[in-house]
Amino acid sequence: MGRTVISQFLNLSTTSPRFPSSLLKGQIKNGFLKKTQQIHPGNLILLQNRTSSRCCCSNAAPSETNDASASSDSPVSSVRKRIVSGVQPTGSVHLGNYLGAIKNWITLQNTYETLFFIVDLHAITLPYEPKQLSEATRSTAAIYLACGVDTSKSSVFVQSHVRAHAELMWLLSAVTPIGWLNKMIQFKEKSRKAGDENVGAGLLTYPVLMASDILLYQSDFVPVGADQKQHMELTRELAERVNYLYGGRKWKKMGGRGGSIFKVPEPLIPPAGARVMSLTDGLSKMSKSDPSDQSRINLLDPKDVIKNKIKRCKTDSLPGLEFDNPDRPECNNLLSVYQLVTGKSKEEVARECHDMNWGTFKSLLTDALINHLHPIQVRYEEIMSDSAYLDDVLLDGATKAADIADATLNNVYQAMGFLRR
Repeated sequence: MGRTVISQFLNLSTTSPRFPSSLLKGQIKNGFLKKTQQIHPGNLILLQNRTSSRCCCSNAAPSETNDASASSDSPVSSVRKRIVSGVQPTGSVHLGNYLGAIKNWITLQNTYETLFFIVDLHAITLPYEPKQLSEATRSTAAIYLACGVDTSKSSVFVQSHVRAHAELMWLLSAVTPIGWLNKMIQFKEKSRKAGDENVGAGLLTYPVLMASDILLYQSDFVPVGADQKQHMELTRELAERVNYLYGGRKWKKMGGRGGSIFKVPEPLIPPAGARVMSLTDGLSKMSKSDPSDQSRINLLDPKDVIKNKIKRCKTDSLPGLEFDNPDRPECNNLLSVYQLVTGKSKEEVARECHDMNWGTFKSLLTDALINHLHPIQVRYEEIMSDSAYLDDVLLDGATKAADIADATLNNVYQAMGFLRR
């Protein structure tokens, strides 16, 4: 579920959603997100799609305009657009999670209505330790806050604390063609590693839960990385499928408002350079699941550990340092990390490091990382030492989230014909 940022958005289409014939055949369309727009790394990009729609549900009134431009001279809508995102509480939150998602949330919360949650229900699709799950959930929440998520601007909560996530997932599962799920690339990769006999059904239906996470909150935009594009496509297709099967006049006959049950969300594509790669393989994404801790910088790593990991990280033997050379993926990755933690432009970093050797640059990168992460680590310890404060934050966030989620869920139950209490 998670990555992003954009200072200027494209206009959204206000046309009513069209139900593609592929949905009736149980086939997912191909070609979604084939084209992206190149922009400055400090900006965000919103992908326009013809099937965008306004939500007619009672719990998420749309703004009067779909122009989401963030320029200072643009008129500001009285209703802020909504964004949802989250990170799994598995393993340690690392630099890739932070630079690719959490750091960008800090910018987004100033402009949008934001809900950030710890996706603990997703964390049980693969083998895990129950005690570690609860501990990691609290730790991840504390990291959100330590990184700068402001509870006066954003709702922070635990996914399982809002029961509507699991309920909506079951309802959506009933209308999701199994053929769609069998095509999910991540399922194929993870099931191959685990072995078919050991794979739980939850790994197959994971994308349906992700769709529920998004659609429950009538989300306008969803931060997505390259590895989540297919899941985002399925989410949009499911929204349109439910709107077609149960929305409009059919919903109105059931006593509802009619129109669309779900808003069809738009994807936010992360800025160039925000996809942080492994320290041991510049062609692989930095990941919690990598068996080698040497492959990543964890946000809570002590100074000496950071220094050791950067000292031992994979480099090359070519002279000088440069961006965007396909033959030097590790070089591009480390320069990008330096750019992101220092806040410098790509051009500034290219000029500064062009003639450096690896020894000089690694020392520079180590200092930059330590300086950037130190305030986060200090704040994290403060939050973790005050359990009452953290409990209050999560309770308040779940309460606010449930108000939105329950309204959506009630609409779905009504439209699908359930007898309500």
